[in-house]
Amino acid sequence: MGNVNFTVVGVSGLNNSVEFKKNTFPGLSPNSYRIAQGFDSAAALVDDRGIRAAVAEERFTGERKTGAFPSHSIRYCLRAASIRPDQVSAVAHSFAYEPYRGFHDQDEFTRARFQQVYSQEAQLRQLEESLLGYEWSGKFTQVPHHLAHAASAFYPSGFEESLILVSDGAGEIESATVAVGRGSEIRIVRQISALHSLGMLYGVVTMYLGFEGGFDEFKVMGLAPFGDPRRYYANFMDFVHLHPDGTYTIPLLLSDKTLLEKETYSGTLERLTQTFGPPRAPESEILGHHMDIAAALQATLQTCLLHLLRHFMKETGERNLAMAGGVALNCTANGAIRRSRMFRQMFVQPAAGDDGSALGAALYVHRLQRREARNQRMGLPFWGPEFDDARIASAIAGSPECKSAGFERFDELASETAGRLADGEVGGWFQGRMEFGPRALGNRSILADPRVPDMRDRINKLVKKRETFRPFAPAVTAEAAGTFFLIDAADEPLARYMLLATRVRPEWRALLPAVTHVEGSARVQIVRREDHPRFWTLLDKFGQLTGVPVLLNTSFNVRGQPIVCSPEDSIATFLRAGLDFMVMGDRLVMRRQAATMREENDREY
Repeated sequence: MGNVNFTVVGVSGLNNSVEFKKNTFPGLSPNSYRIAQGFDSAAALVDDRGIRAAVAEERFTGERKTGAFPSHSIRYCLRAASIRPDQVSAVAHSFAYEPYRGFHDQDEFTRARFQQVYSQEAQLRQLEESLLGYEWSGKFTQVPHHLAHAASAFYPSGFEESLILVSDGAGEIESATVAVGRGSEIRIVRQISALHSLGMLYGVVTMYLGFEGGFDEFKVMGLAPFGDPRRYYANFMDFVHLHPDGTYTIPLLLSDKTLLEKETYSGTLERLTQTFGPPRAPESEILGHHMDIAAALQATLQTCLLHLLRHFMKETGERNLAMAGGVALNCTANGAIRRSRMFRQMFVQPAAGDDGSALGAALYVHRLQRREARNQRMGLPFWGPEFDDARIASAIAGSPECKSAGFERFDELASETAGRLADGEVGGWFQGRMEFGPRALGNRSILADPRVPDMRDRINKLVKKRETFRPFAPAVTAEAAGTFFLIDAADEPLARYMLLATRVRPEWRALLPAVTHVEGSARVQIVRREDHPRFWTLLDKFGQLTGVPVLLNTSFNVRGQPIVCSPEDSIATFLRAGLDFMVMGDRLVMRRQAATMREENDREY
């Protein structure tokens, strides 16, 4: 290819997966239909200049964690890079089922599922239909799922070499992959079968606890600190067998014998019922019993991960660790690995779930072409859409319930925002390009004062409309992070992306109640001025007012909704969530009635 720019579009998701299951097994529960492959569809574009764009399809369609073919996302990536479809060098999909075609030739069900969901023909057909019939067959390639995840973690890590761990629900036939990365090479060392999946174990127990499997595992992680892991830890370790070679098996997950049982995990759920009693009904009261189960599950996950990593760290001699896959989003487990001090440095690519496998597929195919490229540590994943002042102004003008004021200097807007937050208001924060991944890192955020004792309950009940036990993350300036949290420089690669659970220093816990979890932990986000100047400035202004350069930072959405993408999304969510104000670009947005009342109060004062 010489000096010609080599451009790769990566895609994830399996468009027809849930629909096929619904047609085959009508009448199942919503939880059962989420036991499927191919959620979190996304697209990413990588070229010789680096990562140019990446976005999950849910941000355009409004369907959380959708597996729909990422046609909107692909079109966005092409626009962001200012290229036409014919200028794309390759399209890489983050599943490669073709080598296992024979495995799926067992019966009518598996053959039909392969042809309609997994096959290369099905993916090509979707791609060509989505991009107006453009011929892609000569440019389309498939990357094994865990190899895509591994590339998504290793190549942006900045490590010249490292151990790589991928752990999720399942790839094509595996649920965990241990690899070693050196330069451009990723060499697989060991894999664990999809039949013994830590991600699926966590998902099935999530279902047993009355939450949505495949969607709500983070709720169980948040619930776990309320429980006592000792009560049921032995039960869970009876479900899991650790082996001397660093691997594990999970016999519990072999409880499903029939096709229907395998598609619903009903046999496994029955075993859990026999052990722990009836499952919790969704939306029912959460009891101490449920908290203890969550705590024991979390402890078991950490035991298995530490067992695996300790063995392969010794076997390979690698002292850096890069992680991806849905399990890598468990920030409590990440904290346990970090505290073990097995590894000098850790890196988790912030879109570690299947949305990030689109990025990994693109990076992997690009690296095959450009093997001389060096691994460079990625910055913040601001690779999504951004909107200019005219679009923001138009969206505000189109909402009769809203009123806005412009600021010529951002410094003044930051001071006004900090003052409102210090007064106890809750605000939306909409800036620049949207984050890639499930964490709001300061461009699509809801912000509040972490010092207010009832702020967490207020936001959970009235704004986010979610369970009251769920914690919120603190965002803190890099200069002050060590003052408030037990964190050091080696923790920063995880903490920049809100992927590490650490401890709030004891002397600050009572003063930061809205972001300190029940056992004193916090999923901290470190904000550096050079990475994120606007968000850092706001934190600094808040610190000047309060002495605490820390804000409660949660994603700009409400329950059941993806994080907002556009100005129109933001205004709709601002109104629905009952926020006090919103900052969009250089404009302060308020409800007309609230703005009028504030102006009258200011005049009276």
